[in-house]
Amino acid sequence: MHLAQLRLRDFRNYARLDATFSPGFHLLLGANAQGKTNLLEAIYLLATLRSFRGAGGAQLVREQAKGYFVGATVEGQGRSSIKIYWSARERSLSLNGTPVKRLSDYLGTLRAVVFCTDDVQLVKGTSRGRRRFLDLLLTQSRPNYLTLLLRYTRALKARNALLKRPQLDEEQLAGFSTELIRVGQELIAARLELMPRIAPLAQQAFQRVSAGVDELSLDYLPTIRGDFGVALAASRTRERTYRTTLVGPHRDDVSFTVNGRPAGPFTSEGQKRTLAIALKMAQAEFLSGVHGSPPLLLIDDVMGELDSSRRAGFLPLLNEAHQAGGQVFMTCTAENWPKDLGRELVRWEVTKGDLQSIPNTLPG
Repeated sequence: MHLAQLRLRDFRNYARLDATFSPGFHLLLGANAQGKTNLLEAIYLLATLRSFRGAGGAQLVREQAKGYFVGATVEGQGRSSIKIYWSARERSLSLNGTPVKRLSDYLGTLRAVVFCTDDVQLVKGTSRGRRRFLDLLLTQSRPNYLTLLLRYTRALKARNALLKRPQLDEEQLAGFSTELIRVGQELIAARLELMPRIAPLAQQAFQRVSAGVDELSLDYLPTIRGDFGVALAASRTRERTYRTTLVGPHRDDVSFTVNGRPAGPFTSEGQKRTLAIALKMAQAEFLSGVHGSPPLLLIDDVMGELDSSRRAGFLPLLNEAHQAGGQVFMTCTAENWPKDLGRELVRWEVTKGDLQSIPNTLPG
């Protein structure tokens, strides 16, 4: 699949944009604060309905505008038309002219993997980011996973609200506990099934980007060892003290070990960046295998952070996407764009919310 057309109205610093993109490699060049990352953010929003920068809807609206519009045409097995509008008073999402009622009916229309500097938080940050990484990957690859995740989240919120009340309604708590256990066990099973499939891909990617210098291992760390219902019952006394649900997939984590030591405290910043990139490379390769075509790759000024040997390890992923007819969008400044990408790319100049194609004047 590929993004064939993109339309923006009052999105970030884009008052109006109408752009057409071919499959292949698109290089977005420009100085800082011109809108390169904003373009990637709009594409990622189309794929996931979220900003990879953690921005809320109001932050995406151009200054002094009332709302934003993002539209797209996606070419895959067929042609899909997407329209997203957001304002403080109105929000709408339509696919092929029909309002989307269930997110599970929409997600997968466009698949994308983003590489950005904040990815290092997968290694350095809290367990929440690592859980979201697993959940996004499962949402992109299992049709029913998002429904399960939403059911679990609703049951968890309701159960936690009950635990915070001065007087506990035991009958209501039991009902939400039953739902939490039923759905939570399915989430844990899906994550456990994913790990042996994604771990080898991440290990291979890590080996390539680190030039074989370091070795990586990944492990899923559930808070529950055994039966969820038994573990939940055993935590009841502590739950009453803390007034929240203390065990379950919402507390699980993923551990990364480099050369036999925990990656968080015992690796350099370069190793952490390499690990983060390897995880995203594994995500892209996994989705390619599941769906038979590569996702869009959105690369936000990451190559400039890598030395030449690590960049060389990253390039095969880009070549594979190109050979499979995929699409890549990469942001760079004019000074740091990697010349080793070669000639087969489309260059764009981004200036103050304006996008212009740059003629290819490279020799040969």
